[in-house]
Amino acid sequence: MKVILRKDVEKLGQAGQVKDVKLGFARNMLIPRGLALEATPAVVAWFEKGEKRRAVLREKAVTKAQEAAAKLAEVKLSFSRPVGENGKLFGSVGKTDIAKSLKASGHAVDKDSVILPAAIREAGDSEVEVRLATGVSAKVKVSVVARA
Repeated sequence: MKVILRKDVEKLGQAGQVKDVKLGFARNMLIPRGLALEATPAVVAWFEKGEKRRAVLREKAVTKAQEAAAKLAEVKLSFSRPVGENGKLFGSVGKTDIAKSLKASGHAVDKDSVILPAAIREAGDSEVEVRLATGVSAKVKVSVVARA
């Protein structure tokens, strides 16, 4: 099934592109979530008509994301968690914790923007990537402090 993407979809394409996807993927995920429309000739013509406007909006969003990335690069988050005898944390520090802490410090970031392969389960310092837009990301320093 041919669809036209309304928003950027990771590992598939960017907004405005026409892609050929499986019928179930389009009907069950892309269309219900508002990520794509069926690529009929009328919809493709409508999308081509607004391409210049979307390009300007995309450029503004990237510029804004780059400014936010510069601010985020200076941020250092600190978490205090209880630790067991062997030095492992009781619980962990995950995407949600990092997103909430960033929001509290004045940076509105969605938890899906936080790229964390696995939750942080040990005390110490680490860096976490935050993707703000396509091709724009920032590294945030995260420090987990052991609490008795």
